[in-house]
Amino acid sequence: MTHFYEPRLGHGLPHDPFNAIVGPRPVGWISTRSADGVLNLAPYSFFNGFNYTPPIVGFSSIGYKDSLRNIEETGSFVWNLVTRPLAEAMNQTCAAVGPEVNEFELAGLTAAPSRIVDVPRVAESPVAFECRCTQIVQLEGIDKQKIDTWMVFGEVVGVHIDEHLLKNGIYDTAHAGHIVRGGGPADYFTIGPEQLFLMRRPKV
Repeated sequence: MTHFYEPRLGHGLPHDPFNAIVGPRPVGWISTRSADGVLNLAPYSFFNGFNYTPPIVGFSSIGYKDSLRNIEETGSFVWNLVTRPLAEAMNQTCAAVGPEVNEFELAGLTAAPSRIVDVPRVAESPVAFECRCTQIVQLEGIDKQKIDTWMVFGEVVGVHIDEHLLKNGIYDTAHAGHIVRGGGPADYFTIGPEQLFLMRRPKV
């Protein structure tokens, strides 16, 4: 038996399975600064990398949120890696607070200066990407009607990596402590060495 549904008619389940199937996903922990200088830090579960050269990352803002507005105003943002020790702090930055609230302070985090963009990174995070916005695309459905979701793309112009995560010059994903978003109301996963396996590309 297969459970089939048309999304436009509803899934008929206790929780939408789409997020669980397209996952787990890396968390886009995005720091921004408004034109007035107010800092913002927010996690986005629809986030990923989309190109190698130049390196381009993107996240989806469901609703016109502070991060999106700040990036439109300033053209810059920083992605910060969420690790297991930072999970609770990241969760604090999910709070639905006004644009005047500094989530760095709310979550007890340190705003460290970036090298290239005028947006701070999370000092406690071992990895950060300084980004300049390249595109903001409002999504639309098959009926060509705009929906209340915007895709934000940025070129990575600066990368910070804690040296303890570089093993013989190779980034050690297995021991970095990444957390990734699942699909349930509160589901997250960690990545560790027990999940690591090697598979080389076939030679032609």
